[in-house]
Amino acid sequence: MNNWNEYLSSQGAQLAADGSGHVPDFGHALTAPELAMGFVAPITDQGLIAVSGDDAASFLHNQLTNDVEHLGLADVRLAGYCTPKGRLQATFLMWRSGESVFLQLARELQPALQKRLSMFVLRAKARLSDAGAGLVLLGIGGAAADGALLPLFGSLPATPYSRIDHALGTLVRVADAFGAARYQWLATPEAAQAAWPALSAALRQAGSDAWRLAEIHAGVPQVTLRTQEQFVPQMVNFELLGGVNFKKGCYPGQEIVARSQYLGKLKRRTALATINAPAQAGDEVFAVDDPDQPCGMIVNSAPNGAGGVDALVEMKLAAIEQGDVRLGSASGVPLRMLPMPYALDALDL
Repeated sequence: MNNWNEYLSSQGAQLAADGSGHVPDFGHALTAPELAMGFVAPITDQGLIAVSGDDAASFLHNQLTNDVEHLGLADVRLAGYCTPKGRLQATFLMWRSGESVFLQLARELQPALQKRLSMFVLRAKARLSDAGAGLVLLGIGGAAADGALLPLFGSLPATPYSRIDHALGTLVRVADAFGAARYQWLATPEAAQAAWPALSAALRQAGSDAWRLAEIHAGVPQVTLRTQEQFVPQMVNFELLGGVNFKKGCYPGQEIVARSQYLGKLKRRTALATINAPAQAGDEVFAVDDPDQPCGMIVNSAPNGAGGVDALVEMKLAAIEQGDVRLGSASGVPLRMLPMPYALDALDL
């Protein structure tokens, strides 16, 4: 891994000063139009848990918001892990092999979440381990992505939220952004380094900030340390993205999540906005016509290459409809709403 970091540094990557190996960018933030053309990015802020054993799927099926028992080998799904009060402790990108179910999540959450889930294994034949050690993750997206990847893999996952296994590693297709496919490639450092010259010749070099910006424009939220236990899944549009299965049976918080869906309790959604100021997950936003209390919270943000950030912002439906929302206070920097890539079905809530 250190050799991989050294290689990226030699290619212009800006490594975080804390020694974590995090690569936020390659010297500057890319804009959404630049990402739409095509980019390749080391994704360095994600962790990966493997849950292995005969009961791995059934154990997770009883813990997560989505169906794990019927997760096929070519399938990829979003899933959440909630408190008994229905608040998200983590969001996952999930897939499986013949031996394990894999849960990708914010790396900063992995140690505590892995330990917490392990506490509930009890007599189940399941064990949790760090599956990311010794591997690297690349994000590839934009109009030129398919052309850059096809010479390496021969064929690509055909639809969003599907995957293939290959001698070069696992290639996961996630939600489209900017009208083009996006992929995550889980590889050995040696395979990634061998492929980097060709990929970076065809695509713009980027870092984890760019991948997060693409995720934001795809409308896909991720719970991080600053937003743990802040949102019921529907508040961040998670069921619109297929991250909640309402027929699968019980899991922690299931009653509250179901009640929010069927009894009209939810009055909040997540929208896409651009902000001409620094902002981060957990920052509050205020509606001008209701200045005394926050109307919502930033879920995720990323530099947009224009001096500000683009963000997914959870808000009251009334604030989204009214549109005059500010960062930090009712007199703060305004949020400019952008079109979401999918319909915000408010379910008359």
